[in-house]
Amino acid sequence: MSNQGTPPTPPSSMQTLANRGIQPRFGELVQSCRKLVMNRLAEHLTGVFAQVDDTLFECAEKAENNQVQTLFFDNMREIRKQRPQIERSYHKQIAQNLSDFLEGTLKPPASASELDVEQMALVQNEDYEESLQVTNMVSRVKARCAQPLFALEQRLALLNNGQKLGEDSNPFGPQMIAQAFRDALAPCPFPLRIKVILYTLFDTHVMQSLDNIYSALNQRLIEAGVLPNLKYSAQRNNQLARPKATPAAAQAEQPAESSRSVSSGAGQQHNAGNTDLSGPPPSDPLELLGSLATLLSEHRQRDIDAPLLGGTRSIASFTPREATSTYSASALLDALNRMQQHSASDLSQRLHHPQQVEGLKADLQQQLEAHSALPGQQKVSDQEADVIDLVGMLFDFILDDDNLPDTCKTTLSHLHTPYLKVALQDKALFTQHHHPARRLLNSMAQAGVLYGSEGDERGLLAKMQWVVERVIHDFLGDLQLFDGLLEEFNEFVGTLRHKVELRERRAVEAAKGRDKLLGARQNAVEVIANSLSNRQPPSIIRNFLELTWADVLVFVLLRNGERSPEWQSACEAAEQLAWSGTLLDEAGRERLQKLRVPLLEDLRKGLELLGGYHEAGIRRLLQDLVACQHAVQAKQPQVAAKLQPSLPESPLAAMLGEDAALATQAPRESTLSARAQALAKELGHIEFGTWFEFVTGEQVRLLKLSWFSPTTRNYMFVDQSGQRVAIKPLTQLATEMEQGLARIVTPERGAPLVDRALTAIYRVLQRFTGRTAESQE
Repeated sequence: MSNQGTPPTPPSSMQTLANRGIQPRFGELVQSCRKLVMNRLAEHLTGVFAQVDDTLFECAEKAENNQVQTLFFDNMREIRKQRPQIERSYHKQIAQNLSDFLEGTLKPPASASELDVEQMALVQNEDYEESLQVTNMVSRVKARCAQPLFALEQRLALLNNGQKLGEDSNPFGPQMIAQAFRDALAPCPFPLRIKVILYTLFDTHVMQSLDNIYSALNQRLIEAGVLPNLKYSAQRNNQLARPKATPAAAQAEQPAESSRSVSSGAGQQHNAGNTDLSGPPPSDPLELLGSLATLLSEHRQRDIDAPLLGGTRSIASFTPREATSTYSASALLDALNRMQQHSASDLSQRLHHPQQVEGLKADLQQQLEAHSALPGQQKVSDQEADVIDLVGMLFDFILDDDNLPDTCKTTLSHLHTPYLKVALQDKALFTQHHHPARRLLNSMAQAGVLYGSEGDERGLLAKMQWVVERVIHDFLGDLQLFDGLLEEFNEFVGTLRHKVELRERRAVEAAKGRDKLLGARQNAVEVIANSLSNRQPPSIIRNFLELTWADVLVFVLLRNGERSPEWQSACEAAEQLAWSGTLLDEAGRERLQKLRVPLLEDLRKGLELLGGYHEAGIRRLLQDLVACQHAVQAKQPQVAAKLQPSLPESPLAAMLGEDAALATQAPRESTLSARAQALAKELGHIEFGTWFEFVTGEQVRLLKLSWFSPTTRNYMFVDQSGQRVAIKPLTQLATEMEQGLARIVTPERGAPLVDRALTAIYRVLQRFTGRTAESQE
């Protein structure tokens, strides 16, 4: 890719250098540095656009629907169209930053982390998401390149006539480089989803290459004699130490030093001063993180030994109370590395037992103390204590999460130490939903909730354990590991999801096939119920109607339809038979005498249609029914009660299995309470895919509504494996909900794990600090 559109350094820059008394050789040196940076950035930016098509094509293949797929394909073409303008704008801005630096007019851009609450409220959602993308890219570079960036800033300050650079005033710094890319994308009509992909590629190809660029820049300045003996060391207050002043450096230094924390990740904590800490958790991630830090600080001040969420104490309670200095970030990370190496040994056995947060904090303090240069006199800084306690509460939340099977909780608990390392180096873990480590943890937790049923015949637990082992063995600070593991894990879960969806689809199709039969049986049961209403015929007639003639009605209805004369005749036969089993007056007995022969003929035809009866069996059954009629009319109920013919098993009941009782066991809607009727009305609008909790004794089972029949008003539920578990009539489901035996799972429980954990942590800290009353909680 060419550097067309990159303007030369303005001539005024050279004059400015001379006016400042900079040695003439520095003018050539600055141009040399400019050329080095511009050429390498151009090369790396080419890598961004070289990978765009492949990335968007892969996203299109995995798109959830045609509309999203079209979005990726359309923007593939749009990016090709906009690429020249983006490149020109980007390189022009980088060159302009250098010119402004030389002229002393360069001003650092405002980062997202510096906006206050009121400003944040005015920022549109997409702008805010872009700000987070830039902030997180910059933070990772600052954490990773703290030493070379510090050295470069000191050397550039010397070139700048001794004027100290602010942290984001370095023209070659990550903030300027990332912001230039954002400004270049601003005029382009890309939706946020596409911009996030471009930012990800930019992070991979450009931001992650800055290590080498800074190393080369420092080397070139050293060779030119600019602070060649500059030393770098970390102070014990967890801020990067300034080098011991050399005569040249002393001239370049100013009293106001900009220090940075090695552990800073998502940027500085958001100012929580304007946040109502007694209200609901802030929706803005940066504001939420800042508020959590404020609540944690208050909690430590109230009682340093008081437990946090999950019952674990703050890391501050493990440290010596008389300690006055703090551990360096490198000492903290070294301790965690030793803990991670220790947990890697015999890991396959450890994974079968949960890793408790309290024990890990004690181990961390022991590691720090054992390797301390000042035993008994050092403690963890407040900022790092916040991170350690937040990660601890996150994993305590996992161990207490009722949504997760115990086996999944145990496996995930072993990620505590590497995730603490991630959080100390990159606080974006708490603020950025797209953070690779956060997405991996959320993805594994969601898979555990959906598919981690007992037995785990699908191998999900083994896959989760494999991921945990890879993280513990391989994570040395490179977040790309999480991207790779997330992709492989999601591919496994995608295959698992496909199998579950296929099983669920088969269950739905089978249910639909039987639903027509169930609907016919429901109509038949209603006809029989109406015929027996307010009548008490002998058991032979009642049993015949409920067990045998109901099946006849089903087959007649399925064969001939509800408007056919055959259906009307079968229904009339049921009514006449039930009527004949009651005591009649003279007129009624005369009418029965006339109806008996055609009624018996209708009954014979129905039994022949039903099958399962031999001719002799039909004759005996009809004779018993006639004998019953005579006994009733002769006022001899004891004779009628003795007539107990054996009726054959219902073939329809055999076909329906456990579903055969659905039409008879469910309460009628007219018998429901007002509350249950309201619930039934609400259930009529519920969406497929909604999860329910069902309580049976002490067992609680999570089932998903997979299908609803508008004919029979039956609801079919499946488990996490897609297997049909229950079919419940609407009235039965409404009754169970009224009794507290069934309830809809709230949307909050379906939220990603880290989001739910941070919300729970916030509310618990509110209660612990007296912000929220116990009753309100």
